[in-house]
Amino acid sequence: MAKLVVLYKRPKDPKAFDAYYFSTHVPIAKKIPGLRRYDVSRGSIATPTGPSDMHLVATLHFDNMAAIQAAFASPEGKATAADVDKFATGGVDMLFFDDADV
Repeated sequence: MAKLVVLYKRPKDPKAFDAYYFSTHVPIAKKIPGLRRYDVSRGSIATPTGPSDMHLVATLHFDNMAAIQAAFASPEGKATAADVDKFATGGVDMLFFDDADV
C-alpha cells in the first residue's frame, strides 16, 4: 500500500476552508483513479508540546507508488492538484510514501 498525506496549514479563514474542502474539493478528489481510501483528521491537531499550525490532515491510500504517479498524471488527478490553490491559503505539504506493517 502507498499513501499520500496532505498537511493543510491553518488557513486565513478556517470556516471557508472547511466549506470549500468538503463541498467541492473532496468530491473532485474522490474521482482520482486508483484511490482506495480517503480519510481526514477530525478536530484539533496537536503535537506533544501543544497546538499545531496544521488545520487538517488528509490521507489518500493507493495500491503502490506507481498508482499514485498514474493517478496524478490523470485528468482527475491534475484537476484535484489544481484545485488546492483555491482554498489552501495557509499552505500545504504533500508527502508520498510506501507503507509497511511492522
